[in-house]
Amino acid sequence: MADSSRKFPQYLSRPFQVLWAELDELAMFLALLTVGLVYGGWTWFLFLVGMYFYSRIKRRKPRGFLKHCLYLCGFITMKNYPEYFEKEFNE
Repeated sequence: MADSSRKFPQYLSRPFQVLWAELDELAMFLALLTVGLVYGGWTWFLFLVGMYFYSRIKRRKPRGFLKHCLYLCGFITMKNYPEYFEKEFNE
């Protein structure tokens, strides 16, 4: 019989990290870095300021707020969730 065991994470609520950055910080870093590399000039200032303010805002918000902001703006959809503007729920 084949061994189909997989490593189970020690902390389920711990987010995926690369060095000190969580996945959403890394995505923001790469997006702003790409804009800076493509356009140059003042966009490097946008890169530095954007990362500074994003990390400050992220510390004050609950985990996953970027995904909810993208959902609110209509960039992503969440499966098995009601629409954002639902006011009334029937069971």
